[in-house]
Amino acid sequence: MGSIHIIMGPMFAGKTTALIDRVEDAQRLGQAVVVVKSAVDTRYSVDQVVTHSGRRVPCFALQRLGQLRGRLGEEAYRAVQVVAVDEAQFLEGLVDDVRAAAEEDGKTVIVAGLNGDFRRQRFGQILDLVPLSDTVKKLRGRCKFCEQPSLFTLRIAASTQQQLVGGADAYAPVCREHYHDLEAVRRAVAAGVGAAEHPEPEAKVAQAIAGVSQA
Repeated sequence: MGSIHIIMGPMFAGKTTALIDRVEDAQRLGQAVVVVKSAVDTRYSVDQVVTHSGRRVPCFALQRLGQLRGRLGEEAYRAVQVVAVDEAQFLEGLVDDVRAAAEEDGKTVIVAGLNGDFRRQRFGQILDLVPLSDTVKKLRGRCKFCEQPSLFTLRIAASTQQQLVGGADAYAPVCREHYHDLEAVRRAVAAGVGAAEHPEPEAKVAQAIAGVSQA
C-alpha cells in the first residue's frame, strides 16, 4: 500500500522547491522516482519541472497521471516507488489517478499545486484529495507589497479565465489585506479594459494595482 502527500499554497510559496526537495531525498535513499507535471505548464520547459528560481528536474508532461503507465511501460512502471506531481491543479482525473497509484499500485505519491485560484475558489481537484491524504503541508510565501505572509494569489493580468498559466508577469503573492484591497482594483480596471480600448490590458491592470499598493 502506498501513500498520498500534498504540498499546496499560493503561487511563489515554494511548492515546487519543496517537491524537488522530496524528490532528491527519495533519490538519496535509493528509491526509484518519476516526476510528472501537467502538459499545460510550458512556462520554463516542456520536459522539466522548474522552480521560479531556476532549479529543475526532468519530468513527463501529461494530461493526466493515469497516462504514466503507458509512457513508461508496464515493467518500468512497476519499478517506480515514488511519483512526484507538480502543477497538479491542471491534471485531469487527479483524484482517481492518485488514489489508484497509491492504493492499487503501491506508490508514494507527492502532489504539489495551488490550493485555490485567483478568486480564492476551488481549482482542479487538489482539495478533493485532502480527505484521502496521509499528510498535507500548506506553504506561505511573502506578500509582494508588505512583510506579511502571502496567503493568496492575486492576478495582475486582465484575463478573467480561471486557467491562465503565467509567472510574475501575471500573478503576485499577497497577504489577506492586500488581496482584499487590490482584488477590488483588479476587477474594476479589468472590467473596463478591452483589446479595442487598450493594446496592453495586462499592463494597465498592473499599473493600477501598483499605484494603489504604493499609495
